[in-house]
Amino acid sequence: MSATRIILAGILGGIAMFIWSSIAHMALPLGKTGIKELPNQQAIFAALQAGLGDKGGGLYLFPGLGVGDNPTKEQASEAMKHINERMAANPSGVLVYHPTGTQPFSFGKFLGIEFGTECLEALLAVFLLAQTRIAGFGGRVGFIFVAGILASIATNVSYWNWYGFPGDYIAAYMFMQVVGFLCAGIVAALVLPKNVT
Repeated sequence: MSATRIILAGILGGIAMFIWSSIAHMALPLGKTGIKELPNQQAIFAALQAGLGDKGGGLYLFPGLGVGDNPTKEQASEAMKHINERMAANPSGVLVYHPTGTQPFSFGKFLGIEFGTECLEALLAVFLLAQTRIAGFGGRVGFIFVAGILASIATNVSYWNWYGFPGDYIAAYMFMQVVGFLCAGIVAALVLPKNVT
């Protein structure tokens, strides 16, 4: 199978995946499932600015262990003994924080990164498919479909399990990824030559 045909199938598959993703986010409610807007935003913004300010950009889990960012092994071990108490006595969650002005919204940039990511995913899936001897349309679609299931499980389930992401959010995003790979698989199966040997 020629590299040109593999690249073409991957790029066209990525375009199909991107079209599906756009429909899922803009025309369907899937992209908003499980996401809520903060109530009383100004008070929360003021608290974040006061607590984290301009130096605190990053990913935060709360409540933390209460021993800082670089605890010793002994400190972390002792703090872990009390994590259940901290979790029971405090709200918990995950916060991605960007200080004011450090993360400007750029729709074109974000869209470009998303498109590039989906093309790369499709290219890699088609490359893996090309390493097999699967010749039938259904088998090829199925191979990339299963790759999509694997990709959707890889991070989403862990985010739900460890960080408490809402189940409906995880289900919607897994569904979007799997259908995206299905679209890429259909296109790739149509583009790739029938004989892979």
